[in-house]
Amino acid sequence: MAAVPGKRSLGDPNLRDRLYELLEHDHLPYSVGSRFVRLIVAIIVIDVLTMIFASVPEFDAKFGTLFRTIEIAAIAAFALEYFARLWTIVGHSIGDLTPMRARLCYIFSSLGIIDLLSFLPSAIALAIGDRITLVLTGMLPFLKLVRYSPALRSLLSAIHAERRALFGCVVILTGVVLLFACLLFAIEHDVQPDKFGNIPQAMWWAIVTLGTVGYGDVVPVTIPGKIITSVAVVLGFAMIALPVAIISTAFAEEVRRRDFVVTWGMLARVPLFSHLGASEIADIMRLLRAQTIEAGEVLVRRGEIASSMYFITAGEVEIDLPNQRVRLSDGTFFGEIALLRRTNRSGTVTATRKTRLLALDAQDFHALIARLPALAAHVRETAEARLADTAEVLQRGDIAPAELAQAETAPEPADR
Repeated sequence: MAAVPGKRSLGDPNLRDRLYELLEHDHLPYSVGSRFVRLIVAIIVIDVLTMIFASVPEFDAKFGTLFRTIEIAAIAAFALEYFARLWTIVGHSIGDLTPMRARLCYIFSSLGIIDLLSFLPSAIALAIGDRITLVLTGMLPFLKLVRYSPALRSLLSAIHAERRALFGCVVILTGVVLLFACLLFAIEHDVQPDKFGNIPQAMWWAIVTLGTVGYGDVVPVTIPGKIITSVAVVLGFAMIALPVAIISTAFAEEVRRRDFVVTWGMLARVPLFSHLGASEIADIMRLLRAQTIEAGEVLVRRGEIASSMYFITAGEVEIDLPNQRVRLSDGTFFGEIALLRRTNRSGTVTATRKTRLLALDAQDFHALIARLPALAAHVRETAEARLADTAEVLQRGDIAPAELAQAETAPEPADR
């Protein structure tokens, strides 16, 4: 049978490619992909909150039907997403894999297992009618935030990077627990046979004491036992601080690395810097200063002397030019010509929502190129052409054609 014109079947490779981009990569602000991510996150939050309230018998008795309807809808949404990923992964996996191997790689990947756990256990619990199991399995979709939350991914990456050091902490802590448990067993087992009659009982005391929890259900009564307990309490602070310090340091480093990559990508897209080497871009990155403006706040006004260029790390601004208005959002830049010469601002720049920027001052930039001959030579080679283009298009303003090209290729903003 011939295909109906204008309609696409599931076998259409273009449909598969577009759906894959939607699920995996198209997450730019105001894009269809970003709206899809927000929808999935909203479903996760609603589903988890529903199961929390469903654990309260009074709420479950009154709103049980609503809770189960929401859970069924969430199961259906997560299952549909899972099978869509399973279908679109073919042709997009790493390496030359057959469709079956590509799907198996996704199924047994960490994210694939999380996607499966987000709906399958809940569907089974719903089918057998076990309320407690349904509530517990309803918490599993929270794990899906790992896919959509950069912070959670950074935390998991930090833990994975420091797994050997953390395993070492576990070994040390286990040894300390055994040491203090044996000491208290030797000192207290005759005095308190019901609490320190064996090493496993003493280990409970050691874990609680070294963890600085101190329930008070098991305490030594002898003088030597109290002295050892005091030492264990003080040592417990170090035992807790050690893994915390390892994870927090690794997490901060992971966040800095991610921000470094994002900032590097923004700098590398600027035509003035596009042919610079790694060391030159790194030198420029050190000059960037952070700035935040609120929604409706004016950053620069038309006619002012331009002395800085800006990179948008989060948010959106509207540039009111003499002949048009353009909007720029995450990862874009404007005011590049200000680094080459002192010009007047071409337009008024206003934040449409809270926006975080990185500013590069012309004074700092020229001080840098004075110290780096290679960078200075590159600037001299590109400055004349860049300024000529700008003079023709925007009458010597600080907004170059490259900035306008960003606005033309960026996704249309959502209606407000």
